[in-house]
Amino acid sequence: MKNSKYLKITVIIMVLLFLITSMLGCTVHNSHSHSHSHHKSKKMPPGQAKKISGNKSAKSHAPGHNKR
Repeated sequence: MKNSKYLKITVIIMVLLFLITSMLGCTVHNSHSHSHSHHKSKKMPPGQAKKISGNKSAKSHAPGHNKR
């Protein structure tokens, strides 16, 4: 009679420990990283990039043109 009471309490404690540890192991990871800034960054126009780099032609900064 005493053994069955201790066995019942032991099983209940083991089940509770299992549930607690399994819940602590569950984490959700977000695979997307989001920036907290809300302004949209635009691409710099070729003419502005030309001015910053000091080149005489904006052709090398324009999309679709090969840099040589």
